[in-house]
Amino acid sequence: MQDFNICCRRDNHYPEHKLIPLSELFDVNYGLNLELNKLEKDSSGINFVSRTSKNNGVSARVKLKDGISPLPAGVLTVAAGGSVMESFVQDSPFYSGRDLYWLRPKVELTLEEKLYYCSCIRRNRHKYSYGRQANRTLKNLLVPSLDSVPAWVYGVTGKIISELSER
Repeated sequence: MQDFNICCRRDNHYPEHKLIPLSELFDVNYGLNLELNKLEKDSSGINFVSRTSKNNGVSARVKLKDGISPLPAGVLTVAAGGSVMESFVQDSPFYSGRDLYWLRPKVELTLEEKLYYCSCIRRNRHKYSYGRQANRTLKNLLVPSLDSVPAWVYGVTGKIISELSER
């Protein structure tokens, strides 16, 4: 993380880079642990998020199952196994497979802040190589505090969209 020029979230002076456990910013929850082969696929159904690194973690769309409420939109998902530490922001309600955690922010975060934290989580994947999983340690993973989010994070999605629109 030290490659980043860390700026204060509220003003432009440079505070010390402060790392905090992920659980201080997010409620860390284990997913629904559903098995895709026991669900009915439906192209107009809800997202099924698994441990894949592709397509925002979505591996299929499935029918709603009676008695099982989908997980909420706007949360982060983190693969604890498979493509370990792949992290995404889910933009719609979803079901989840095994070894997948979902993180609900304890304070309101912008989409840019959520994407930044996905990147911070992903940067830790080297700690989980050779078959290690993040099940026990995810909540203690150190990430920058909200006040340590770099200034460049804010407005970056708008800039990218503008650049793509101009092409």
